[in-house]
Amino acid sequence: MALNEVQPIIKKIKKAKHPHHGGAWKIAYADFVTAMMAFFLLMWLISMTTPEQKSGLADYFAPASVSRTNSGSGGVMGGTAFDLEGARMPGTTPQVVMNISSPPTPKNHHTDQQDKAKSAETVSTTVEMQGQEGETQVADERRQLAAATSRENDDFRSAAESIRQALRDMPEIAELSKNIMMEQTPEGLQIQIVDQEGRSMFPAGITEPYERTRLLLEQVSKVIQKLPNRIAITGHTDSRLSNGGTGQKWDLTAARANATRRILQGAGVADDQIFEVTGKADTQPLFPEDPSMSANRRISILLKREAPVIPPEFGQSP
Repeated sequence: MALNEVQPIIKKIKKAKHPHHGGAWKIAYADFVTAMMAFFLLMWLISMTTPEQKSGLADYFAPASVSRTNSGSGGVMGGTAFDLEGARMPGTTPQVVMNISSPPTPKNHHTDQQDKAKSAETVSTTVEMQGQEGETQVADERRQLAAATSRENDDFRSAAESIRQALRDMPEIAELSKNIMMEQTPEGLQIQIVDQEGRSMFPAGITEPYERTRLLLEQVSKVIQKLPNRIAITGHTDSRLSNGGTGQKWDLTAARANATRRILQGAGVADDQIFEVTGKADTQPLFPEDPSMSANRRISILLKREAPVIPPEFGQSP
């Protein structure tokens, strides 16, 4: 290198480092946001509360007991002191405190209306619940009654079929199948033994039946005694005068019904199963359009229903 050449000067500049600020500002900002949220929440609650609720909150946070004077006379001792013997020191005046209860604060009209509305709603709810319970009970009774009636109808159908089967199994009374009529009525199962032209069940004017009629009644009794239903026996005749020993229609029909009762009981029907034995003369003909028809002479055996199909109270409004 020549002596007259100048060597370049190289300077190194160091950049200053920024100081580290830390995260303290984040905590301050979080506190500020929390305070603002609490403030707006408080303002919202104040705007949403009613005057009655504000009064209740004020009473809740109020001190339980605040002295109205700075002296000690308002305390328990009334500003007096006691000596060693327990007597009040002279020079003090007893303080008489009169406790006058303040009259109750009148209710707000709006609050009173709300109370009345709540009371009416409570009464309405109670009545509605009672009504629902009553309707449920009536519905249960209807279902039970319907089930009992259905079972009874099945028993009646089975009894009628058993009597028809007995007629088919006994040749000596099979010819009487046209003389017996069976049907279910609102009163029960009606079994009627009627006269046919040329084939009577009783001799003319006689209270005791023919032997074939007795056999038929004995077969009927075997079916009746299997059921718990009570029976009503009724005698009927036609409008023609009877030409027998009894003479009178009332006596004749009553005597024939009573003779039927004796045959049924002799065949096994219990005494307490007999409900009624009556004679109707010719007042209830089977064929009203022809009162003199022979089929109007009959014996009716009614197996009574133990309960009505629809009780009277179910027809009324609850």
